Amino acid sequence: MTATRILFVCLGNICRSPAAEGMLRALAPHLTLDSAGTGGWHVGDPPYGPVQKAAKARGIDLSQLRARQFSATDFDAFDLILAMDAQNLSDIEKLRPSGHETPARMLADQDVPDPYYTRDFVGFLDIIAAANLRLLADISVSPDR
Repeated sequence: MTATRILFVCLGNICRSPAAEGMLRALAPHLTLDSAGTGGWHVGDPPYGPVQKAAKARGIDLSQLRARQFSATDFDAFDLILAMDAQNLSDIEKLRPSGHETPARMLADQDVPDPYYTRDFVGFLDIIAAANLRLLADISVSPDR
């Protein structure tokens, strides 16, 4: 698969999806990346403070990212849509325009736990980092680093 425009999606777009976007951007800055939430509670907000701190410890700066809500137009804007958990994927599919073929799937082989609730600000990053490396191999793009 070749994908150069990738969207990461979680619930509120303040933890998992911006972390995935920021981590992949560091590995492959030539890709067009974005993140969104299925809910609109945090639109315009920066990533959650403890997530920013955990990402910064890995050399990833998320401070410029701002939350936005996923919409049906994202199926036109991206080549691949990656959900952080099964519920996110279900919510994405409910908005899929009829006949639209843009792939939407899970980022990882498992649900990426939401650190907003679990308070594990390291473990979820480990899952995302490993999944992003597999993603790069799947889409035939090598890391720039």
